Amino acid sequence: MKPNRQLDSELIDNSGSFTDSFFQRFELRPAPGPLALMEGLSKTYSFPTFYGDVTCAIAIFLCDYERAQAIMPHPSMNPVKMPGGRSVVLFSCYEYKNVMNIAPYNEIAMTIPILVNAGFSPPVLPLVMDFKKKGYFVFSMPVTSLENQIRGTRIWGLPKVVEEITISTEGSHCTTVARDDNGDVYLELSVPKSGSTKHFDETGHLFSMLDEKLLKSRTNFKGDFTVNTQADLLWKKGKRTDSPALKLGKSPRADVLRELKIEEVAFQFRYARSMNSCFDLPLEDW
Repeated sequence: MKPNRQLDSELIDNSGSFTDSFFQRFELRPAPGPLALMEGLSKTYSFPTFYGDVTCAIAIFLCDYERAQAIMPHPSMNPVKMPGGRSVVLFSCYEYKNVMNIAPYNEIAMTIPILVNAGFSPPVLPLVMDFKKKGYFVFSMPVTSLENQIRGTRIWGLPKVVEEITISTEGSHCTTVARDDNGDVYLELSVPKSGSTKHFDETGHLFSMLDEKLLKSRTNFKGDFTVNTQADLLWKKGKRTDSPALKLGKSPRADVLRELKIEEVAFQFRYARSMNSCFDLPLEDW
């Protein structure tokens, strides 16, 4: 999808599109005040933001723990530890086909699972158990929508940049391609569409920094995913493959990812043809 840099004067009136029972769990409310998108143009959005019929492809890799720790913006944040001096990095690719009040767009959330203010930090367990202090730090978040980029940076402090992102679901894989400002491919990710089926209905939290303040925001999603896991990678470091799922190009954007020393073979893939999700304003007193 090419970048959409158009800012419409009115909110898209599509509230009647979100009829799935998932959305009935949440009470829509207007934001405390309007958000200035540009001089002379402000909008008052409703929250949480609803996302319907989302195509989602996720790849989870192991990476170097110290490199992951180095990009944490707050001293209370620590990456989840994995065996072999490693941590975890997720690439979550979204085709948002139906968004509350906003035109459709594509997005890639590059995140690291973290624990915040956790005195006890066991390896592996926070990934598979419900740790109250667990969340995800977003270190990069390209999107194809200028309006969404402005919302993300000004409301949550998310590191959103407007780029071209193509998500193709033809064939046996879902393939995501991201291009930098020069039009050069810096990321290509291929996620298999087949696998063991698992139903997810989860609540998570994203952590971000805005005006030197640490924010915590709730996200919910529900859908049926196909899942492929290589659990032996927990104990096998540096496994190689002739066909890596993640390919990085020659670009400063790719160099940032190389710094994490991401391993070639993915620990897990997840794919959902259609799921529902929502994302709320930062919590006030957490």
